[in-house]
Amino acid sequence: MNAVRMYVTQTCPYCHRAKALLHKRGVNHIDEVRVDLEPAQRAQMMQMTGRRTVPQIFIGDTHVGGCDDLIDLDRRGGLLPMLGATG
Repeated sequence: MNAVRMYVTQTCPYCHRAKALLHKRGVNHIDEVRVDLEPAQRAQMMQMTGRRTVPQIFIGDTHVGGCDDLIDLDRRGGLLPMLGATG
């Protein structure tokens, strides 16, 4: 399964929703980057994505986007193949 990295804050409901969907799709580990604890990480996230809101989700080296983008990808049937899942 491809690695998942997510830029998050502790209290973000969209972050929690995205994590729940990923866990439901078989992701056991998410590399969480807490931009509320490390402001320099938010600057890096913004430079990579052009966005300042969280979550910002990467699967492997691919920037998926935010929670709505992840849900849309799943609805179109693209999430499992991107994760490299077999089920």
